[in-house]
Amino acid sequence: MTQTRPAPPRQRTRGRAAPWLVVGVAGVVALFAIDAFAPALFADALPTRAQDGLTLAISVLIESLPFVVLGVLLSVVVQVWVPPGMIERWMPRRAWARRAVLSLLGMLMPVCECGNVPFARGLMMRGFSVSDTLTFLVAAPIVNPIVILTTHAAFGWSDGVLVARLAGGFLVANLLGWLYSRHPDPDALVTDRFRQTCALSLDGTSASATRTRRSLAQFVVELRAVMPALVIGSGIAGAVQVLVPRQTLLAIGSDPALSIATMIVLAMVVSICSNVDAFFALSFASAFTPGSLVAFLLVGPIADVKMLALLRTTFSTRVLVGVTAIVVAAAFALGTVVNLLV
Repeated sequence: MTQTRPAPPRQRTRGRAAPWLVVGVAGVVALFAIDAFAPALFADALPTRAQDGLTLAISVLIESLPFVVLGVLLSVVVQVWVPPGMIERWMPRRAWARRAVLSLLGMLMPVCECGNVPFARGLMMRGFSVSDTLTFLVAAPIVNPIVILTTHAAFGWSDGVLVARLAGGFLVANLLGWLYSRHPDPDALVTDRFRQTCALSLDGTSASATRTRRSLAQFVVELRAVMPALVIGSGIAGAVQVLVPRQTLLAIGSDPALSIATMIVLAMVVSICSNVDAFFALSFASAFTPGSLVAFLLVGPIADVKMLALLRTTFSTRVLVGVTAIVVAAAFALGTVVNLLV
């Protein structure tokens, strides 16, 4: 982040934090209640497709929520408890080397893509650039240890799926980091609201405030920022899934090019957590090409509708369009190479 951070009114933001947090918690509790009692309450009231969409949306939300909370907690640790300059001292001075290290940082964090967003926001609040943070965001949900283990459990070493996923995630992350490091105006890459959050974080940090109070305040700020996007993204994912005919997908799975394009679209729609998406992809292994499975496993953690909704809390729409276009093009190219080699 650069130093131009407008300072919003502090008292008004703090005054609204608690009510919004209560509303968010109440909404999550209500969704859990619907998940528990919907079969009894809405079996006759809702059409079957609507029930399926509601169930899928709640499933995506429940699957993602623990990782989001964990990511928020890690973000608070980075912003409040890690001494200033500690992380930066361990990073290489050269930009390309620093981005390479950040793209491997996910190996130390068993957090899926949802939890990486608040953690990345914490990195930017400490002064990391947008290009550095994007490099981490793209690579982390692919190289994290749980994803490596689940992908190996699903595919082993067959068809090079695991190796292609890891190598592809690392290369795409560093490509995106390099491209956005050349942007002439880094402040234009983030939203006004995030710049205000940065300013609030700096303005609200005083010598008299205890770390515990600062942690609680920052937890509320981060949770309030990501929860609405998570709920909306989950709802969109659930609604779109019930509109995609599975029979059509299976009919075109054997075509090398169409299978890759189809699995890319599917990855953007189903919004499955990267910690378990390999097992979902495995269900298509008998009908789809290996390259299409690699493309699915590369695009899903970076550019599904839920992730894009979360990223919109921090990055501008233009950035999201650019990231999605680059990731999709790279996934299609990598999938084509895998199909040619296996």
